[in-house]
Amino acid sequence: MSSSDQRTAVVTGTSSGIGAATARALAADGFRVVCAARRTERIEELAGEIGGVAVRCDVTDAASVAALAVAAGPGVDVLVNNAGGAYGSDRAETADVNDWQRMYEVNVLGVLRVTQALLPALRSRPAALIVNIGSTAGRVTYPGGGGYTAAKHGAHALTQTLRQELVGEPIRVTDIAPGMVRTDEFALVRFDGDRAKADAVYADVDSPLSADDVAEAVRWVAALPRHVNVDDLVIRPVAQAAQHLLHRGAIFDDGAERAEGLEKR
Repeated sequence: MSSSDQRTAVVTGTSSGIGAATARALAADGFRVVCAARRTERIEELAGEIGGVAVRCDVTDAASVAALAVAAGPGVDVLVNNAGGAYGSDRAETADVNDWQRMYEVNVLGVLRVTQALLPALRSRPAALIVNIGSTAGRVTYPGGGGYTAAKHGAHALTQTLRQELVGEPIRVTDIAPGMVRTDEFALVRFDGDRAKADAVYADVDSPLSADDVAEAVRWVAALPRHVNVDDLVIRPVAQAAQHLLHRGAIFDDGAERAEGLEKR
């Protein structure tokens, strides 16, 4: 594929976790990936690994987002709004308003800024795709999660609104809502660096989702025919039946037992 024919994908929040995994997955499918995040050293390393482009970007800053749009170029085939985060776990009566504001700023207004900035480039293509990485927290609420669930509900509403407002244009809009995903940083950031609290979230859970699992969902949506729109895709680990219903304990046999069983068939 010549450079002029190569498809371009822009992925935000690529310095770790789901964003980095998504950048790798799309690059493996032939995309020129623009890796956007605040931590320059990490995205430069990632871009070098996958043959992409590193762009330092803070999605809460309009000038930074405008610079991302310039760096992405005049044509973008896929936009993955992945940058987000959860801060704090206090009850609403004692929650820090600044934490709530910060979550709304990155999870909702950040998606809005980036989408607005890149819509001209998406519209320049014969067909394009916007994927917003939401959360099952955008469908339910739970004690201690008011600020995060409010923000993710807002992000889900924004995605649905975009889908309606862009109908009639060749732009697909998808919300991918993962349940429990174990990444290096999400829970650690939420609990302000408290490793014990972060580890307790995943304690004894047999195979939470990984960043690669979510990235594969993005890759699959991007690979679908241009007339197929996946409005909402909710994915959870087998151990999580609902936000409030999580099995802690073994579910799957270990690899040796599974291999032995296959040999006997």
